[in-house]
Amino acid sequence: MGFEKEAISSSSSKKLRSPLPREDTPLISKDKPLSSQPKTFANVFIAVVGAGVLGLPYAFKRTGWIMGLLMLFFVAALTTYCMMLLVYTRRKLESFDNGFAKIASFGDLGFAVCGTVGRCVVDVLIILSQAGFCVGYLIFIANTMANLFNNEISMNSSLSLGMSSFTAKSLYIWGCFPFQLGLNSIATLTHLAPLSIFADVVDLGAMGVVLVEDLSLILKQRHEVMAFGGLSVFFYGMGVAVYAFEGIGMVLPIESEMKDTAKCGKILALSMGLISLMYGAFGALGYFAFGAETKDIITANLGAGWISTLVQLGLCINLFFTFPLMMNPVYEIVERRFWGGNYCLWLRWLLVMIVSLVALFVPNFADFLSLVGSSVCCGLGFVLPAFFHLLVFKEELGWKGWTLDVGIVALGLVLGISGTWYSLMEIFSVKV
Repeated sequence: MGFEKEAISSSSSKKLRSPLPREDTPLISKDKPLSSQPKTFANVFIAVVGAGVLGLPYAFKRTGWIMGLLMLFFVAALTTYCMMLLVYTRRKLESFDNGFAKIASFGDLGFAVCGTVGRCVVDVLIILSQAGFCVGYLIFIANTMANLFNNEISMNSSLSLGMSSFTAKSLYIWGCFPFQLGLNSIATLTHLAPLSIFADVVDLGAMGVVLVEDLSLILKQRHEVMAFGGLSVFFYGMGVAVYAFEGIGMVLPIESEMKDTAKCGKILALSMGLISLMYGAFGALGYFAFGAETKDIITANLGAGWISTLVQLGLCINLFFTFPLMMNPVYEIVERRFWGGNYCLWLRWLLVMIVSLVALFVPNFADFLSLVGSSVCCGLGFVLPAFFHLLVFKEELGWKGWTLDVGIVALGLVLGISGTWYSLMEIFSVKV
């Protein structure tokens, strides 16, 4: 989800660059075949839908199903609006005859609007979000594998790593580590591009299996469910919802590839509307099926059986191979800033180790989704699009436009700060 297409396209064109990249060098080449409306719809779907959907039933358990649905639809609408703000801002800048003709990515837009500072802020948030997604992947893989094969086995021993004992989760994370070093050593990930499509196919298959299981359980037994969880879990739920819809970094590349860019808003709204309905059904039905027993990863609620095992193993495999795709934008930025834009093996290995270490100390998948959604995705999804739009259109906006942009920036900051604090309290089990 997110930036994997950007990673593939930019890495495949790296070897064609003769000069060293500068601050104003676009991250993505614009020489791409144009996409039809159905392909654009599919691109939006691939960019947005990811593993975050598996944490929605647990989030609904915490927030209540009506409150969860309202937050989900609100975030979908606001995210769609902010995506279009980026599109309008890019179009405005490219209409000027002042060198802004190659704005192909979020980072390029940040540089065009705010110079080096703008690109730095976008780069930092992209690094944190992409690395955060990969931390979530490792948590999912480790917890799922431990649930499948070590459900009743305690693997605590005298060995320790930092603050955590040597558990089944840490065993699986360290088991993935050497293989991830190898995968992330690949300089060009073009040959891994089909895996991004495979990942979404597996995600859809897993969602289908879970929905069928949910419906069968709902028909057999009704659980007591909560409609509203109260204000105390509002920021938590918003963080999870923002994470689930995080794909705003792909809107500019997707719009650039469209044959008919005038229909970008219509296709984007249709795509996000259908995705939000799918998310809402998945979250609500998952909560209805398991009630208070809903786990942070909904697939962990599936009963024993070969279908359940295959679904969970399939998700683990696709996230395992998606890891290097999601980390590639991080490598692009870090190598660009610290290694002259050249390939650097030790930097990549260091980043993989840091991500693995962070994953060891985060116990709960859904809590981490909320943390990443609140701390990073609110900035990328709400604050920066509205802020860039305000700076570029400030001479043309009336008081309503100013109020809306400033309101979105303020909302993003409030959600980000409050949601981050609440998520950290949940992760470290601090009760207030």
